[in-house]
Amino acid sequence: MSEERIGQQRLMTFLSDFGDRDIYVGVMKGIIAQLNPRLRVIDLTHQIPPQDIAAARFSLMNAYPYFTVGTVHLAVVDPGVGTKRRAIAVEFAQGFLVGPDNGIFSGVLSQSPAIVAVELTNLNYWRSQPSNTFHGRDIFAPVAANLANGVPLKQLGQEIDPASLVKLDIAECKQTSNGVEGCIQYIDHFGNLVSNIPGSYVQGKTWCVQAAGLSIPGCQTYGDVNVGEILALVGSHGWVEIAINSGNAHSQLHLDCYTKSCNIFAKY
Repeated sequence: MSEERIGQQRLMTFLSDFGDRDIYVGVMKGIIAQLNPRLRVIDLTHQIPPQDIAAARFSLMNAYPYFTVGTVHLAVVDPGVGTKRRAIAVEFAQGFLVGPDNGIFSGVLSQSPAIVAVELTNLNYWRSQPSNTFHGRDIFAPVAANLANGVPLKQLGQEIDPASLVKLDIAECKQTSNGVEGCIQYIDHFGNLVSNIPGSYVQGKTWCVQAAGLSIPGCQTYGDVNVGEILALVGSHGWVEIAINSGNAHSQLHLDCYTKSCNIFAKY
């Protein structure tokens, strides 16, 4: 690689459900390093629950604003690997997305729409004889590295209509006469139940959340209630969440994502 091309390199993030027990993450980073050993790769997380596209969608949607314009975001949670689901790369205002077309990017693109999208059909940017079960190594990693090296997006494959990209069927919150109705969209490492209700809906109001047969007070910080008590607040991500001070709301309330049992109502 020429010094000029290296000088054009971009930052890359990497998100997956591969965990840290197996070699998958390391192997993909090895492929990237072969193409550009100077490229900086930031691991967002590799602890997405296996095959949980919705959790990956949420995580990437809440992470991308913190990176510089031009960053390449590589995301691989791919239960459809080896099927007819498309492999894609997308340009949007903040940078680029590389991964499977299964809805993993629909959160980002709901906030910052796609400018150009391509299906990754140019085999010159794949590893030879790709595996049917590890497109992360054989397609997505080399494509992402080449994008970071300055290869034009449209050179990577056939342009497709951004409107055709898969979107996850995720319910939106709904305003009512005295509040807003939503659901749990993500459960974090601490067991906090993150809703799809933006914090702006309750800002400046006295409010509570009704869920699991409880009326949960809206607070400012976890320390506003005693240890072991339940509360609702706006988390650092900007969404209303249900938590327990020094406890695990998920295990105690038994609410899961996107099910009838997790409907919540922020009342004010």
